[in-house]
Amino acid sequence: MARRPAPPSPSPRAPAPASKPAARRDRQATRSVDVREWASGIRLSAFSVIMLSLVVLGAWVLVPTMGTFIDQRQKIAALEASILVSHDEIAALEKERERWDDPAYITTQARERLYYVKPGEVVYLVDNDLDPAALPREQEPVSDTLEEKPADWMPQLLRTLTAAGLSQTAVPAQ
Repeated sequence: MARRPAPPSPSPRAPAPASKPAARRDRQATRSVDVREWASGIRLSAFSVIMLSLVVLGAWVLVPTMGTFIDQRQKIAALEASILVSHDEIAALEKERERWDDPAYITTQARERLYYVKPGEVVYLVDNDLDPAALPREQEPVSDTLEEKPADWMPQLLRTLTAAGLSQTAVPAQ
């Protein structure tokens, strides 16, 4: 293929000054870029067009596939985490079952939970065995005068919303 000649520049040429390097610098400084002239220098062969189209087609095919791959990896990670939680729960339940196989543990649980006693034993149940500091205080006398307190409800609302948003959940997300 023969190279096409560049189209003539639309800007008029100024008369050449005495020194050629100075004239060249002046022309380059004031000359605007002609896009058609620049684009005519780009040559695309059939091979370049085919390769560019294959790259675009590959990106078009792979982008949704990569999204699906990332989504599936996240689901796999979540399921593996739930499997670990299940293994921990199974281990705790097996340990509990082993404790229930011990006759001493069964006897202790029957005495504590169901208040079972052996024949001939006397059991004393104490109703009010609380620490005096833990007992509720007696009601103070009610005043006859009314006191007005400032109703500043907005900061309390914001504190409540913030505390609710930052609290940890008791049940792991599944």
